[in-house]
Formats: sequence, structure tokens, C-alpha cells
Amino acid sequence: MPSLRVLATANTMDTHNLLIMAIPAAVALAGGILASFWNPAHQVRSLIQHFAAGVVLAALAVELLPEIQREQAPGAIVAGCFALGSLFMYALKLWTLRLEHRAAAAAAPAGMDSGLLLATFIDVAMDGFIIGAGFAAGGETGMILALGLSVELLFLGLALASDATTGWRIVAISGALGGTVLLFAVIGNLVLTGASHTLIGGVLAFSAAALLYLVTEELLMEAHTVEEKPVSTLVLFGGFLAFWSVQLLGT
Repeated sequence: MPSLRVLATANTMDTHNLLIMAIPAAVALAGGILASFWNPAHQVRSLIQHFAAGVVLAALAVELLPEIQREQAPGAIVAGCFALGSLFMYALKLWTLRLEHRAAAAAAPAGMDSGLLLATFIDVAMDGFIIGAGFAAGGETGMILALGLSVELLFLGLALASDATTGWRIVAISGALGGTVLLFAVIGNLVLTGASHTLIGGVLAFSAAALLYLVTEELLMEAHTVEEKPVSTLVLFGGFLAFWSVQLLGT
């Protein structure tokens, strides 16, 4: 009977984790639904991006980097995996720029180019795998990463309003993006659960590079395409503080 009790507890924890993994997916869909009837102004979009950047930075600094240290993976492995993640994101950036130039040269009609859409799905799949790796690491890492990346996915759903023309298409794409992040979160959790500390530490280091790229090369770069207001700095710090406060008050 004790074994049945343990199994029941494990199943409950798996269900609990799955529900948390579903939060970013639900947020992505909600962002698409909101974008189907509301297209925020450029300045509002910039403020949302600054807030999202602050939240992701907090997830990186407050939870992910300390968790990498707790895994106690060899320093060479951690540094190598971070470098590999940096090169992967750099390659993804070059590929995305190539797709953008190709779409511009072809004078494509309004709407999201299929190549750029594929790059977006790859980016979101990585976010999901990062969340799954966090759950495999144990503790609150998975939950904190899921909540932090939910803000990014909310913005992504809102951003679809500038790339799609009809409300139903925005909702469909955001729903597919949400399903992708959930699927890869589950895959990441299943693949890495029970893995060695070295492997998990290496994956988290790779993930840290991806999140750093997300902040510096996506959220903030996009936010600065319009004239920045001084309040944007406060919004950035406000996003960091809001997320950090959730962790501080929860401990």
C-alpha cells in the first residue's frame, strides 16, 4: 500500500506540473484573442516589451543562474553549453534576418511570412523546452520560468496583430504557439527527469543564453524601434521588481 500512496503522490505532482506548464500556453492564446480586437499603439507595445524584458531578466538572474550553480555541473560544461546556446541563437538570428530580407525583396502581401512564422515557432519551442528543463531540475525553477516566460508569450500574442489581417488567424496562430510551448515543456520534462546534474546544468546554461538573447536582441531591440520615453526605464525595473517580489513573498 505505501507504494500505491507514493505513486498517487507522483501522479498528483505530475498533474500539478502539467497545469503550470499550461499557463504559458493559455497566456499565449489569451494574447492572441486580445490582439484580435485590440492593436496597441507603438508606444504601448514598447512599454509592454520593456516590462516583459524586466520579467525575463528577473527569471534569469533570480532563479535560472542560481539553479545552474546548485546543479554543480563542471565549469567547463556550463561555459561550453552557454557558448553553444549563444552560437545557436546567433545562427537563428542570421536565419531570421535572411528570411526578412527575402520577404521584403519578394514584396510579400500583408501577413506573416511562412519562414518567419517557422522561426517564431522554433523560438517558442525553445521556451517550452526551457520550462521543461526547469521542472526536471526540481524545486520552484520550472514554475518560476513558466510564469516569467508567460509575459513574453503574452506580448507575442499581441504582436501578431501587426502581422496578420483577420481576427481568426491571430487566434489560430497564437493557439498553435501555445500548444507548441506546452508540447515542448512536456518533452523537456520527460527527457530530462532523472538526468544527471551535469546534463541538467548544461541544458540550463544553454537556456540562459537563449533567455539573454530574448531580452537583448528581441524584446529591447523591438522596443527601441520607436522613440523611447523616459518612463520606459521605470517599466523595465518595474517588471524585474514585480517578478522578484513574487518570489520573495513566496518564500
